[in-house]
Amino acid sequence: MAKNTVKAADVRMKTDKELETRLTDLRKEQFNLRFQKATGQLANTARVRHVRGEIAKIQTVIGERKKSGGQAVKGASAKKETKSAKKSAA
Repeated sequence: MAKNTVKAADVRMKTDKELETRLTDLRKEQFNLRFQKATGQLANTARVRHVRGEIAKIQTVIGERKKSGGQAVKGASAKKETKSAKKSAA
């Protein structure tokens, strides 16, 4: 794994405004990387994958927040509680 990966927990700590700003910056960078690749000027090809992954993490967190109605998602422990509650209700 790359040293400069962004962890999902770090992404979850940011506000919605910070996430939107970072997402915009990453999409611009992704466009520039695609342009460099097409013209044969891309030096660090691994950066393309890293940017794609970071975009996916941010979009996932934004989707989780929308789905939960704006409440903070607690992570894996919240998912475990939900699964056990479903089993006992059935």
